[in-house]
Amino acid sequence: MSGIPHDHYEPSSRGEKWLHQRLPIVGLLYDTIMIPTPKNLNWMWIWGVVLVFCLVLQIVTGIVLAMHYTPHVDQAFASVEHIMRNVNGGHMMRYIHQNGAMLFFAAVYLHMFRSMYYGSYKTPREVTWIIGILIYLLMMATAFMGYVLPWGQMSFWGATVITGLFGAIPGIGEGLQMWILGGPAVDNAALNRFFSLHYLLPFIILGLVIVHIWAFHTTGNNNPTGVEVRRESRQEAEKDTLPFWPYFVIKDLFALVVVILVFWLIVGFMPNYLGHPENYQEADPLVTPAHIVPEWYFLPFYAILRAFTSDVPIVIFANWISFGLIDATFFGVLAMFGSIFVWALMPWLDTSSVRSGRYRPWFKIFFWVFIVNFVILTWVGAMPAEGIYTTIALLGTTYWFVYFLIILPLLGIFETPQTPPETIEEDFVAHVNASGKSDDGKGPKPEPVPAE
Repeated sequence: MSGIPHDHYEPSSRGEKWLHQRLPIVGLLYDTIMIPTPKNLNWMWIWGVVLVFCLVLQIVTGIVLAMHYTPHVDQAFASVEHIMRNVNGGHMMRYIHQNGAMLFFAAVYLHMFRSMYYGSYKTPREVTWIIGILIYLLMMATAFMGYVLPWGQMSFWGATVITGLFGAIPGIGEGLQMWILGGPAVDNAALNRFFSLHYLLPFIILGLVIVHIWAFHTTGNNNPTGVEVRRESRQEAEKDTLPFWPYFVIKDLFALVVVILVFWLIVGFMPNYLGHPENYQEADPLVTPAHIVPEWYFLPFYAILRAFTSDVPIVIFANWISFGLIDATFFGVLAMFGSIFVWALMPWLDTSSVRSGRYRPWFKIFFWVFIVNFVILTWVGAMPAEGIYTTIALLGTTYWFVYFLIILPLLGIFETPQTPPETIEEDFVAHVNASGKSDDGKGPKPEPVPAE
């Protein structure tokens, strides 16, 4: 953690000194594992280790599955059935990979929502936030391409719908769509491209994760108060922090065991609970499913995409001023990608001088409305694009953009936040005393001695 005084690795043996002079890998690992960490972190700081676990799990299981998969439209579906029926442990390997993607996205959403609430995107962590958004976008691309590989009905038609969105871009849409697919339609060329990229992108994500960890190790970790670690002296820093090992490592591993237990129960007893029955039928370009639905982690943005129909006033206005170039489909595409873009701009849209939402009363209200709105958009995305569902999706989309573009900038001007504690130590001691522990947090708080 740059700028925070702490002990650094010092090689002791001759072998360690020899290696440290040529490749200081042991020192790097030591400084990483012993990094001073704010000692008031709560349980919402466990999702980082869960995400690292998910990434490693997806890479390992993906490599094994790729050994038995055939990326050809005539054999892809059969090769997946071969994995499920004939490969030793193949069914379990596929279920772990399939549900691992869902755990990955559940953890990343909780990780991002925690960062939003506690202001982890604010100065000096803007680059860390942007790298996180890039990781999220690559995760979405990787998951989409992986969903196409089984070559089931929902896989094929989902790919047809999503890639067809690029065709809605005026002027370059048709050419761009053909370049992505390698032909005029979702066929063998597209399947080969998606398989290749689905195999490659996780390693790019791994590289970005390393940069992401490096970034927040450079700026220091945020904490529930949003107050920075004191850097005036080593003594002051030690009052605000604890070494990452063993305190936070043990805490994270305990949380990881609990998450893995729940994950294993899902894989063992209900692996297809969030899947689509249509996808267990081989892709048929001549039979369109009654209702095309992506995986649950795409549903909020799928709802935003479908919220804008040709009779929505803003779409009519955009179509008029663009002389017909921007229709409802293209406007939906702009809204879908724009919803992620404004998310990435949070460090500059949030104008409040107080970092943590814990001390911002109005921000708390609007934030939790945003979370409820996210859940509603997820639900609406799974519903047919008709009737009341379209109206709910439009209202949810409106709040999404109002939250980022209007509410966050104005809150910094009109909201009167509470005063955060002056130091992390002050917050830590207050919580320890409230829980009935002694100030050192190691035992019961002693009873006061009565005066003589």
